[in-house]
Amino acid sequence: MAVCELQEIVQSGEFHSLRVCDGGGAEMSEPSVIVAKDARGVATVAINRPQVRNAIDDTVIRSLTDAFNTLGADGETRIVVLTGRGVAFSAGADLDWMRRMAAGSEADNLASAKTISAMLRALNELPKPTIAKVNGAAYAAGIGLVAACDIAVAAEEAVFSVSKVRIGLVPSTISPYVLAAIGARAARRYFLTGEPFSAADA
Repeated sequence: MAVCELQEIVQSGEFHSLRVCDGGGAEMSEPSVIVAKDARGVATVAINRPQVRNAIDDTVIRSLTDAFNTLGADGETRIVVLTGRGVAFSAGADLDWMRRMAAGSEADNLASAKTISAMLRALNELPKPTIAKVNGAAYAAGIGLVAACDIAVAAEEAVFSVSKVRIGLVPSTISPYVLAAIGARAARRYFLTGEPFSAADA
């Protein structure tokens, strides 16, 4: 996201300001990603689409990429926490966005995959410690975001699944990070089955 300003807006665990920008730089009243930073230098990046379980679309991808790059270059940021608002961390790719992409050309789909890859790479290479605060379900691309963080902390009710394989999609963009996080044997299992697993199993 094009961060209008890095604000200190986290109080008692709640987000109290919406002065942030979308991926195009335009200020929004309800942005798809919120960036907050407290006085300690702890930045919280929250996907803000609780009505669709924080599903990821092109706007979220741009916003997250911009946020990771901005926070990585910010000298006052010491730690970056990634989470989702509401009951889910992220349900993965937004189905409406996927339908639009399915109607696009091969070039369009390749460009889309590259933007997802760039987002995950920006998170993976962010020069500050990164923590995934998994507050609920993390599916498909959501697992990729968790795997690209240095540390993951999950609520007891959190559930993980490489769910996209159930609709015939290969988890290509997230696979390098998931492989590194859980190892080849476990990755093969979940890439093939798409079965859900709990925070305890993770």
